[in-house]
Amino acid sequence: MEEDAADKLRSDFVQVLRSRRRNPNVPLSVELGKPVTDPMYQGNTILGSREVMESCPKENIEDFKDRLIEENLYLITEEGEQGRLPVLILSIKQSTPQRRPAIVFLHSSYKCKEWLRPLLEAYASRGYITVSIDSRYHGERASSTTTYEDALVSAWKNGDTMPFIFDTVWDLIKLGDYLMQREDIDASKIGITGESLGGMHAWFAATADTRYAVVVPIIGVQGFQWAIENDQWKDRVDSIKSVFEEACIDLGKSTIDKEVVKKVWDRIAPGLASQFDSPYTIPIIAPRPQLILNGAEDPRCPLAGIEIPCSTAVEACKRANCPEKFKLIAEPGIGHKMTALMVKEASDWFDKFLK
Repeated sequence: MEEDAADKLRSDFVQVLRSRRRNPNVPLSVELGKPVTDPMYQGNTILGSREVMESCPKENIEDFKDRLIEENLYLITEEGEQGRLPVLILSIKQSTPQRRPAIVFLHSSYKCKEWLRPLLEAYASRGYITVSIDSRYHGERASSTTTYEDALVSAWKNGDTMPFIFDTVWDLIKLGDYLMQREDIDASKIGITGESLGGMHAWFAATADTRYAVVVPIIGVQGFQWAIENDQWKDRVDSIKSVFEEACIDLGKSTIDKEVVKKVWDRIAPGLASQFDSPYTIPIIAPRPQLILNGAEDPRCPLAGIEIPCSTAVEACKRANCPEKFKLIAEPGIGHKMTALMVKEASDWFDKFLK
């Protein structure tokens, strides 16, 4: 019964993803690309240091740069401009071809796949095939520094796209199709992780697609309905404020309130704050290994909002006789940021369950 309920929820979620596709049945095809020399970063993004990512454990390979293989390509995931998915893949050339584990890495809001290169290289040095994409309206899929925010406002106005999380999850299902076909990847050992928005992408991609065998969302898991009910939505709203400001005007309100927040989520990501929220989707990832990494003081992902989904996931793994396959680490004193500890814990988790 429990497995049937999980399958039903997964099927319902995929149906929502399909509902706003421009011909979801286009054949998966691959186009060759070129390295991006001038990546697009949006909004008021302060790039800062890559020190945290550069702390990721790596093998000391003397001729690393010579052995590093870089692939740039595009997957066609549906019709239309945003249906062209940019993909960056790094791996180490091996003397004897063999299938290897792969990990998909997903960037945070307003960044792009190139920003994650230190992580891609570190994992590649340890024998993984590393994969990153530009999320919808980011990187090569953006034409200006406001493309993502413009898409969110358009989704509120027109209700024809789902730029917050769900459209990119569709791409990740199609990416899974592609990765399963590669002769250098062990199809049973594909992991997925991401930071912030990328953490949400990882969480929901694993919900929709069981081929993602190991899941590590970093500062991305929250309870959307819990936040509304407990007036803890402001910091998440502030991260994409323009769409809520536009909705506030359209709804004749003077300030953003919980009604505005609920209506925006229902419009741009149907079910996000109801049937597909964390209490229902985090547990159905079990018994696949799942590590949730959050800051204990994160205002965008309050720990109190994920107590129920995490405890339910723990019980699901216990019933499956694999209690070691779910873990939540909330780093004390840390807000909404990825830390070196999180990078190391994620690395250890993937080594434990993918190698």
